[in-house]
Amino acid sequence: MVWFRRRYIAYILLILVALWWSMDMTDFQWRKLTQIGNIIDMVTTRFFPVEWSLFPMMAYHSLVTLAMAFLGTFLALLVALPLSFLAAKNTSGTKTMYGTVRGSLSALRSIPEIVFGLIFVSAFGLGPFAAVLAIILHNIGVLGKLISELIESADHGPQEAMRSVGATKWVAQIFSIIPQIWPNVLSQYFYRFEVAIRTSLILGFIGGGGIGQQLFNHFQSFYYTAVALDIILIMILVIVVDFVGARIRATVI
Repeated sequence: MVWFRRRYIAYILLILVALWWSMDMTDFQWRKLTQIGNIIDMVTTRFFPVEWSLFPMMAYHSLVTLAMAFLGTFLALLVALPLSFLAAKNTSGTKTMYGTVRGSLSALRSIPEIVFGLIFVSAFGLGPFAAVLAIILHNIGVLGKLISELIESADHGPQEAMRSVGATKWVAQIFSIIPQIWPNVLSQYFYRFEVAIRTSLILGFIGGGGIGQQLFNHFQSFYYTAVALDIILIMILVIVVDFVGARIRATVI
């Protein structure tokens, strides 16, 4: 059988060694999972009844989080879209331009939002503004790379047809490639929008505002019934964004 070839046996042994090494490095112990009952006991005894009296205030902070994620992702898309043409092999003017823009996008993508957030909170003070800037910079790197790969895989036929009737290089590239990749760009945007909501929660822990900051404060003060309300609102926020994104993608695609 093909699975008993030496090569596949060697791969399986390598994976097993990597698993053992990872579990040793992270002190991963299966027996600790027997303590999961403590978590269930904590949730059932301390998280209920949910503190619904805080709903108006927490609904406002949920909307702040939604605004942070939308603004950060949308502005990132506006910047990443033109940059992605310069970061794609088939549309970038020169190899130097391609390498420079691609390297810059990789540099932005390699820095987590929380690092950007810590820098901007120090520079601009606490609040959602610093969090929005952090989301913008990281998402420029991510969206720029993803869109540039879509551009590289686009069909060259429409572009050559437009050039043959007198269109300039850039006009042919823009008006022949964007219609091809637009549904996938939209799909990537909504995915990053969902990720930005979760990122906004983490940025709230360092003073970025929104429901993430409230969640951190409630945990710090052992106000678990309020934490339960925070978690419910976060789940609703993510589900609503996922539903709306799916409907828009279905309409466009």
